[in-house]
Amino acid sequence: MKAGMTDSRGAFGRVARRPETGSFLGLIITYAFFALFGGQVFITAPGWSSWLNAAAEVGIVALPVGLLMIAGLLDISVGAVLPASSLTVAIISGHYDLPLPLGIAGGLAIGLAVGWINGLLVTRTTIPSLIITIGTMFGVMGLTLGLTILIAGSTGVFIVPDVVTKSIFGSAINNMFQVVIFWWAGFVAAVFFLLHLSPWGNWVFALGGDRDSARNAGIPTDRVTIQLYMLSGFAAAFVGVTQVITFGSAQVAAGSSFIFNSIMCVVIGGVLLTGGAGSVVGIVLGTITFAIVNQGIFFTRLDPNIGSIIIGALLLIAVLTNDGFRKLALSASTKKA
Repeated sequence: MKAGMTDSRGAFGRVARRPETGSFLGLIITYAFFALFGGQVFITAPGWSSWLNAAAEVGIVALPVGLLMIAGLLDISVGAVLPASSLTVAIISGHYDLPLPLGIAGGLAIGLAVGWINGLLVTRTTIPSLIITIGTMFGVMGLTLGLTILIAGSTGVFIVPDVVTKSIFGSAINNMFQVVIFWWAGFVAAVFFLLHLSPWGNWVFALGGDRDSARNAGIPTDRVTIQLYMLSGFAAAFVGVTQVITFGSAQVAAGSSFIFNSIMCVVIGGVLLTGGAGSVVGIVLGTITFAIVNQGIFFTRLDPNIGSIIIGALLLIAVLTNDGFRKLALSASTKKA
């Protein structure tokens, strides 16, 4: 009997020490709050579609951003890659009327190229990743604006996608649930496998723990870093592709909100700012929590500005609780030793 109680307490303790536990509790409390004050519509299909659609777009970007943060790195350039990708598709297949698959390939290539440049600069210099990606962000923004005006004569470009492409990337089930939700689920499954089931994921955690030790252990740190940034650029470009096909237009100013929104989703999801710890499950939970607050506020009679206050409070609470979970985990490992 005592052995059974000890095992159950040990299992409960292990669960309680995981950062995802705090994220899950935060999600439950957040949803309960908006279910109570958001009215009947919030807990029905229209309400669910509003925050799921928002979660899907920022969630695709947040996944690789989370991997980078686990590895002790940052990527601010996603906010510039997204509109650059959208406009590439619109210019190639809208302005020049070339085949849409060619435009999509060009948009995704932009993301991979920017990610490769970011990774190369981070691995070849001693400049912090934050500074490098801020630099590439402004560089890509400037090029996107200048080339769009030069080619199209305006800051926006329209496109009319074909029916098949629209159904794959930009359709909506029952005119509510966008197909990007399923793409998000696919990204979650793929990144979960990479981080938690493949040896590559161990390398990512090792980079965040101690980069020099990881290199000395034979881990190809430079290659992994470049791969992480290319994955981040690809994800941002993919969201840009889905947006231009969904809405039929691309704007230079789009995408800036994804910079900090994706980071907030990751931090709320339990990823440590210092790197070395985090999970895909936590990032997903943080993304859903963020989306519920971001969209749920419009279902209540509260001032929309209160949504920003709630998100800010969630961010601070997440940082504090993440630090608390980290101390619990360290104390537990010390006792075992």
